Formats: sequence, structure tokens, C-alpha cells
Amino acid sequence: MTTVTVVKKDGRIAIAADTLTKWGGGKESADYVANHEKIIRIGDSHIAITGSATFKLILADYFSSLDVLPKFDSAADIFRVWNTMHGALKEHYYLQTGEDKEEDLESSRMDVLIANPRGIFGVAAHRTVQEFSRFYAYGSGSPYALGAMYAAWRAPSLDAEAVARLGVMAAAEFHDETGLPVQSFVVDRNPDFKEQSSAKF
Repeated sequence: MTTVTVVKKDGRIAIAADTLTKWGGGKESADYVANHEKIIRIGDSHIAITGSATFKLILADYFSSLDVLPKFDSAADIFRVWNTMHGALKEHYYLQTGEDKEEDLESSRMDVLIANPRGIFGVAAHRTVQEFSRFYAYGSGSPYALGAMYAAWRAPSLDAEAVARLGVMAAAEFHDETGLPVQSFVVDRNPDFKEQSSAKF
């Protein structure tokens, strides 16, 4: 139960997340949990994680165990990383994929947003990877965040970080599974980066 956002605007890229953890009817706010952050840093990428609070520990452990940091330069790169990681999640971290016979693919049981100098991306639970052009949100409070960011994105007085934070704050205001304070990071977009269009699947 969370809200995470990414925004690309005027050469800046921002990512934000709430800091509330919910367990059934209970909740744990940042006032009581020291490691309440939902965004981890891998190289020059920030990854905001939805789903079980354990996923941030799992992803941090998985990526730190690799000899070479993965590339998050494009949707194709991210798909390859996530597809490889899915096997490790099952084998080493005991992921319960919660299979539904109606689903075509196993679920990684988390959605994540990625922000880095090359862009803003989302990875859904079934490893669908999208690159976003303006902003996006995942998590149980995402409808509120998306509405707020849609209204705010064009405002010249609001930069990428302000829009990303506003999305999370709107979710916290109207959704009881999102809580303040907001965690956020900003990076400059790399204007020289050209996505490789020759990627083959």
C-alpha cells in the first residue's frame, strides 16, 4: 500500500514516494520506522518500489550481489534485467508468484518506477516495461497522484520535483494507505543520451 511517482519536466527528472507501511488494519508511519524509505539507488538510477516492504530489501540485496551493475538505459535493458531477476526472486528469495491460471505470465508481485538521467520508466508486476514522457504513478494511491500531477504538470512555477511530491501529497490527503513525509530525488536529464533503436527482443 503505497504511492510512488516519477516526473520529467524542463530537463529535470524526479521520483517520489510516500513513507507509510500498512499491515492489514495496522499502519507504521515514518515516526516509528527508521528504514521507511521506498526508493533505493542502484548506480545512477533511483527505483521506487510498491508491494511488500520486504521488496526494497530484496532488490537492494539482489543488485548489490551482482558483479556488474545492470543497465537501466532503455525499456529493453530494463526488461532484460527484470526477466533475469524474476528467476532469482523465485530461487533465492522465495517469491510466491501467486499464480492465477487466467494470467499468461508469472507475477513478480511488485510494480516499480525508475528514474535516471536517461528517462522515467515503469515495470509492472508481469514485467511490462514502459517509458513515460511526462509523469506517472504506481501504487494504491496512484489515481489521486495522477490527477494531481495532470493538473500541475503544465504550471510553469512547478518543477519536476514539486510535481512529483504534489502527486504523493494528494494521495496522502485522500487515500488512507499513503502517508507523509514524502521521500524524493532529482536528477538532470542527459540531453546527449540517444536510445538505441536497434534493440532486438
